[in-house]
Amino acid sequence: MTSEFAGKVAVVTGGGGVLCSTLAKALSNQGAKIAILDLKAETAERVASEINDLGGNAIGVACNVLEAESLKAAHAKVLELLGPCDILINGAGGNHPKGTTSKNYLFPEDLESTEEGLKTFFDLDTDGIKFVFDLNFIGTLLPTQVFARDMVGRNGSIINISSMNAFTPLTKIPAYSGAKAAVSNFTQWLAVNFSKVNIRVNALAPGFFLTDQNRTLLTNADGSLTERGNTIISHTPMSRFGTPDDLTGTLLWLCGEGSAFVTGVVIPIDGGFSAFSGV
Repeated sequence: MTSEFAGKVAVVTGGGGVLCSTLAKALSNQGAKIAILDLKAETAERVASEINDLGGNAIGVACNVLEAESLKAAHAKVLELLGPCDILINGAGGNHPKGTTSKNYLFPEDLESTEEGLKTFFDLDTDGIKFVFDLNFIGTLLPTQVFARDMVGRNGSIINISSMNAFTPLTKIPAYSGAKAAVSNFTQWLAVNFSKVNIRVNALAPGFFLTDQNRTLLTNADGSLTERGNTIISHTPMSRFGTPDDLTGTLLWLCGEGSAFVTGVVIPIDGGFSAFSGV
């Protein structure tokens, strides 16, 4: 039986990462042609090669999601080698230490402290915060402007990557939490705006998944959990971190015909974290 995704072109920004490369492979397994876009050419090409080695059809494209000209060049390459975009996964994103506090709470004594490495709210760096907002929000907006033109009138699907932080901000990471909240809001706005041209826009909101970006925050060198890691697990009813494969079922549903009347939703994939009050 032919998959509904056979022959469709899926563009995945941030496709070199652990989560997005898994999403790309899931679509490839269903017959989609895949364009892996990543800031580093070698990373994009490595993931594309992995897909091709498994019998898929993928290309790797170096691309900066914060530069319109880079995106336009990537679009031209995708159009030439694979065809017009049917599915866009806006997976590029991340945090930055300059937009992060070192403690969960501000105490009066912190204002006079000379403790090395202490960073309070008042020490947050504006450039670091701008970087996080640009990477997550502008890095979703610009690729959509470039690739969604292909989808007009063709039943396209856009999947943004939000976060549990968008529902309730985590301590220490105000820039990332705010940026992902912007992605969720933009998902709803864009779904309404594109509703007359047959483009659906939805978002995945992963809970806590171990990735290269957060592994040292959640686990120690010996594999045991850090204090923050333990707190997360204790507030996750399913008592584990997510695995990349936990995202793929929801992705395929949102991109496929089974969700034809679904647009503008942000779906938590979090093991129950957002449903748990802590009590």
